[in-house]
Amino acid sequence: MIYPKIPLAQTVIQLCQAKGVKHIVISPGSRNAPLTIGFTNNDFFKCYSIVDERCAAFFALGIAQQLQEPTAVVCTSGSALLNYYPAISEAFFSDIPLIVISADRPKHLLGIGDGQTINQKNVFKNHILYAANLKLDLKDEKQVPAHQELAMFKNLEDKFERLLGLQKDIQSYNEEEINITINFSKLKKGPVHINVPFDEPLYETTDKLKVTPKIIKAEKKQNVIDSYVLQSCFEDWNTATKKMILVGVNPPNQIEQKWLDELANDDSVMVLTETTSNIHHSSFFTSIDKLITPLSEAEKEQLKPDILLTFGGLIVSKKIKQFLRKYQPKHHWHIDEKIANDTFFCLNNHIECHPNYFFKAFLPRVTHYVKSDYKATWTAVKQARSKKHKAYLKQIPFSDFTVFNRLLKSIPEHYILHSSNSSAIRYTQLFKIKKSIEVFCNRGTSGIDGSTSTAIGGAVANQKPTVFITGDLSFFYDSNALWNNYIPKNFKIIVVNNQGGGIFRILPGDKNTDNFDTYFETNHNLTAEHLSKMYGFKYEVATNETELLSVLSTFYTNNNEPRLLEVFTPKRVNDEVLLNYFNFLR
Repeated sequence: MIYPKIPLAQTVIQLCQAKGVKHIVISPGSRNAPLTIGFTNNDFFKCYSIVDERCAAFFALGIAQQLQEPTAVVCTSGSALLNYYPAISEAFFSDIPLIVISADRPKHLLGIGDGQTINQKNVFKNHILYAANLKLDLKDEKQVPAHQELAMFKNLEDKFERLLGLQKDIQSYNEEEINITINFSKLKKGPVHINVPFDEPLYETTDKLKVTPKIIKAEKKQNVIDSYVLQSCFEDWNTATKKMILVGVNPPNQIEQKWLDELANDDSVMVLTETTSNIHHSSFFTSIDKLITPLSEAEKEQLKPDILLTFGGLIVSKKIKQFLRKYQPKHHWHIDEKIANDTFFCLNNHIECHPNYFFKAFLPRVTHYVKSDYKATWTAVKQARSKKHKAYLKQIPFSDFTVFNRLLKSIPEHYILHSSNSSAIRYTQLFKIKKSIEVFCNRGTSGIDGSTSTAIGGAVANQKPTVFITGDLSFFYDSNALWNNYIPKNFKIIVVNNQGGGIFRILPGDKNTDNFDTYFETNHNLTAEHLSKMYGFKYEVATNETELLSVLSTFYTNNNEPRLLEVFTPKRVNDEVLLNYFNFLR
């Protein structure tokens, strides 16, 4: 096997292999050559070459999101590293294990005006779980800070022994730091950074390993709930008549169905979910905005829970945030092994364990159901909303609203749906999704950057077919995502093109002015047709409901090449249709 000659590169690569970091996304460069040589010549690793570092990082994030295991990105020194930052921040707030490995200049070449050189040490300090700044291997005494002191030794043998001892210290330090960093990513589920300095020559290889790094196992903390905390939860739960469970972003198949069924049987409990929650039950409340937006102040007071129990990641619905901040429950418990956000400004109990573990410890000991009409009352409201929803769809013109209705109904069973942010995910919340469809969206920072790259990375990592639904601005912003050789033939993209940032038309402010069109909505006349041809996608288009239904009838059946459907909607109608929808529900 071919190895890089530099011991530090060998150390990084061996420890990645020992800890099961299999997927390596590499952006071409020179300073990272020792890492590229080592990773790509080892059959254990699945390597990908993606030129654009921002796309590469989101691509890796998509892989890690699907596999729930660390995925590495590797880049050269300089500004290349900074292009990883959007994906790093998304991984940080979404608890996705992403390992950033950056090559760097040696310390003696920093701050002297050398090319492709920035201050890489701790560059992501506000959005990283752990940063390892490794030390350069020693080659001669010029690399030793105390070489003047070494010159005082009487003979070369003394110097050699001192250098050998320093190299052993450096090797030991590097091994420990790499172990700690990868362990952090595996156990804490988030991004970490390994900064690796290399001196030239960079391309030398060998057929023998020079180092055998020590492996420090990652020891997972066991889920434990304090008995006092559990008892106090029982006491409050058993007396509360209005209990609301709100689920944020949640990976599929995380919660045992028997616990969901148990919650569904309790008349004092209403479970609110979003499409990104990936949990399902016929008695749960989906489409939160549909339920809450039309409520009067008196009805909101009636809906106010005694206990709010939350788990999962960040919440999409602004309406539920506004509601719970104003109508605060007496108790807010959040279940998470890592963090509890005080989203509603009333958090008083962080239960530090996996939600499944909590329900296993808690629900079997709930001895009786409290008599309550809480769920029944709001179930009746939910049913009334559903009838209004169907009636509204029958009377509105072709628009974003009707398009999302058709798109979401058309997705076959057992697909993976990736949604971009902004309008796409908010429209998706208003419609029912098939139970077998798994839904993903970058809700950590909720940015439009990298959505396409994440969806493609996710499609590469998962054997299930994937469809990505996106708005036009998000798609064009991340169009470099299509510039790679790994897009599966059964990958589908649907671009809802309303010629600008349509979501801004439903926000407060003056509309239909030059200022608004230019600086808020960002009007354009771009289409995805030529991008599709350039990157090998089968391009299809729809401009009305008849064309849309015709294309969708065969869109998912042809899997010989990736396909892109662009649906054009009337931008000056979309906002009116959406705003009138909530008025109609009233």
